[in-house]
Amino acid sequence: MTSGSDDPSAVRDAPLAPSAYRSQPIRDWAAHERPRERLYTHGAAALSDAELLAVLLGSGSAGRDAVATGRALLSRAGGLGRLLSEAAELPPVSGFGPVKRARLIVTLELARRALGEGLVDLPRIENPRDSAQYLRARMVHLRHEVFACLFLDTRHRVLAYEELFRGTIDGASVYPREVVRACLRHHASAVILAHNHPSGVAEPSAADVDITRTLIDALALMDIRVLDHLIIGQGQPVSLAERGLIREA
Repeated sequence: MTSGSDDPSAVRDAPLAPSAYRSQPIRDWAAHERPRERLYTHGAAALSDAELLAVLLGSGSAGRDAVATGRALLSRAGGLGRLLSEAAELPPVSGFGPVKRARLIVTLELARRALGEGLVDLPRIENPRDSAQYLRARMVHLRHEVFACLFLDTRHRVLAYEELFRGTIDGASVYPREVVRACLRHHASAVILAHNHPSGVAEPSAADVDITRTLIDALALMDIRVLDHLIIGQGQPVSLAERGLIREA
């Protein structure tokens, strides 16, 4: 993270059911092996990533059932997280045409919006944990670095989320003037800064600390407080406030 200046997620696939190794459509599998029936009987958590994708896709293609299509998608993307975050850019896979691609993209967006509703419904942001889950869901799987803000009112209720800057796998340039402008546009009285580390290592760099201090000073001129700067990597986000690196201007 500079001032204006892949770690594929693990695939939690259990071995496929015996029928999955035969060239049979899923409707010909034994009932207890079919992903949809297993979903109803055992719940979504019992299904592998490929089985969950199979239920979402609904069908495969000639010679490849929906579970095999799901496994092919996971392999091509390099993991579930990368598949969900970059479904629109995934190279063609047999059995995964425009309709199914759109279905996957829309499902992910609905999940993100549901998380967002839960965040907005909070009475107020009390501590970094209140916003960390939502920000992690938005940013953890991105291959490029993104700098984003949660804009808050005087009672620290969420007004909006916005990605302000996008960069490469190595970093993104952040322009304080644009951050100030975005805060004023959303009528924010406070803000939570966030950016991801595509390497997966969430430790703050010296540049991360420097840009945070620069933004604190710039926003203080508009009477806007920086409550925290969260760094998103693998595992739990790192809070600069909890590290004692957020100071009043």
